[in-house]
Amino acid sequence: QVQLVESGGGLVQAGGSLRLSCAASGRTGSSKAMGWFRQAPGKEREFVAAISWNGAIIYYADSVKGRFTISRDGTKNTVYLQMNSLEPEDTAVYYCNADSLISNSRAGRADYWGQGTQVTVAS
Repeated sequence: QVQLVESGGGLVQAGGSLRLSCAASGRTGSSKAMGWFRQAPGKEREFVAAISWNGAIIYYADSVKGRFTISRDGTKNTVYLQMNSLEPEDTAVYYCNADSLISNSRAGRADYWGQGTQVTVAS
């Protein structure tokens, strides 16, 4: 069993930055691929970024390429999402996930999900 806890959300002005964190706990948390999804009001949950267990493989949604960076610290079992040049369209609840396969993490079929953290970008 893996538990995921997100943090770092908040209110920021357009053009600003935030860094989200997702701490994984549990016996196998460090061996999981992890990813970020987001869901805006009235919209479906969408993929943002994913990273393999060792950080060697990374994927981004086209909408965040060049602005967001996913990374992980294996010693802390934590994955980060550095978000720069934020836009009002980035406003959403951001969810962290974890799975043995990065393909599942990326496709939203991950076994484990966090509760989400709200990101609001004011124009």
